[in-house]
Amino acid sequence: MEATFASVIDGTWDSLSERRFLLLMLVGFVSAFGFIRLSTRLMRSPRVPWWPGSVVSESGVHVHHLFFGIMLMMMAGGLSFAAGETDGPWYAIYAVLFGIGLGLTIDEYALALHLDDVYWTREGRSSIDATLIALGFFGFVLLAFVPTRIDTDSFAVLATTVGAATVHFGWVLLAAAKSRLVHALFGIFLPGLGVYAGVRLAKPQSPWAKRFYGERRPAKQARAEHRFRADRLTDEIKDRVRDAIGGVTEEEYQARLAAAAPTAAARTPKRSPSPR
Repeated sequence: MEATFASVIDGTWDSLSERRFLLLMLVGFVSAFGFIRLSTRLMRSPRVPWWPGSVVSESGVHVHHLFFGIMLMMMAGGLSFAAGETDGPWYAIYAVLFGIGLGLTIDEYALALHLDDVYWTREGRSSIDATLIALGFFGFVLLAFVPTRIDTDSFAVLATTVGAATVHFGWVLLAAAKSRLVHALFGIFLPGLGVYAGVRLAKPQSPWAKRFYGERRPAKQARAEHRFRADRLTDEIKDRVRDAIGGVTEEEYQARLAAAAPTAAARTPKRSPSPR
């Protein structure tokens, strides 16, 4: 049984070819993101006061894990380029280290985007979105959903391929302009998904809506705002997923603690005064 399992693992590893290092990077990425997100949630929990806090320098500067992630990616990337080979255990180690650095960095994607410490705010939840999108992207590449190589032997084939690719990526860009970023990203690999997103209604704050809706087409602007209202079921499901992965916002967390405090106090039995 063990020999069969080992042979399956070995066969799968060999079938990945060059993509095996992407798998190792993905393992480091998921592990680092999972650990650091769990760590930050434990930091603010009153139930585990023994958990280590943030890294603060002697001058009082909070060193975000974004910093360590960037430094680790620079080191792993630089060493892999210097090695000049894609065989052997060291290149695999570099792939894992690069994935760990990427996981630490993308967890604070919102900080880099807003240039502000918005980790536990509504804006900070974009880090969860970025992580899920990156995970899906690497997963698709790992499953070999990669663009086909262009055949340059025939001019007709080359022209047809370039024309089809131009139309395909045109729809992908249109989907991105409508702020349907998930459709645009996966539409790179899945033909037709960009068309599906491109013909649908744009999000009200998207570049497309600002250019072609608004005062030009107030009816479409109103439809977009109604379609993508904050209380729609899709957004509620997304918020639940974000809460499960990254934790609730600080405002909601403090509200939950305040609501739980009277209940905890009521459950605590009153101690009678000790006799003197």
